[in-house]
Amino acid sequence: MADLLVRLSSALADHGLLCRGGFHPRPRDGVPGETGTLVLIGNAGPELWRVFAPQRRDEPHPLDAWTRRVLTALARRFGARALFPFGGPPSHPFQRWARRAEAVFPSPVGPLIHPDYGLWHAYRGALAFTDRIALSPRRRRPNPCHSCLERPCLAACPVDAFDGAGYDVPACAAHLLSGAGGDCMDHGCGARRACPVGTEYAPETAQARFHMDSFVAARRAAGMR
Repeated sequence: MADLLVRLSSALADHGLLCRGGFHPRPRDGVPGETGTLVLIGNAGPELWRVFAPQRRDEPHPLDAWTRRVLTALARRFGARALFPFGGPPSHPFQRWARRAEAVFPSPVGPLIHPDYGLWHAYRGALAFTDRIALSPRRRRPNPCHSCLERPCLAACPVDAFDGAGYDVPACAAHLLSGAGGDCMDHGCGARRACPVGTEYAPETAQARFHMDSFVAARRAAGMR
């Protein structure tokens, strides 16, 4: 089992994905089934987009569907079960799992911030192994927001959707749906772009547009016009 995570990391890289740490679940972690080790899978920067974009199919929620196909196949290959942060119920507590797996922290604008990737990363799934696999000790790292005195992320939103305590989703969505949010639509959330951490992992234009279009489509489906 010692080289399993090395082989898994190599296989994930072929799809633009990363091992995002792992942990040995406790009963209170909410990991289903008999799981000895949970390994989180995610991405950072444009690598996933460059693999996914040419493989994209005309289907509902294409990135989720692609992720499900990729991770289900890898789960079979490595003798694990694939779990996802979408498609519930049940809804798995991926944000809580992420904080168990690696050094990520709540940011003033909501998403977890990573000391290297900043706000430009995501968790796409997890592989649950029955066996207890040896894991490297979790690396202790400081929360980058604690040394950021100016907090430019909170001032960058043109409709003040972030106040450090919450995210005004209706205000954000209304701005984008009004047609005035072209800069965010084309380049990604302005508040995220204002963060000085991980700027080299910011999305490419087509990648940013895909995610913003998906967000707008979800809001329209929820009844906003």
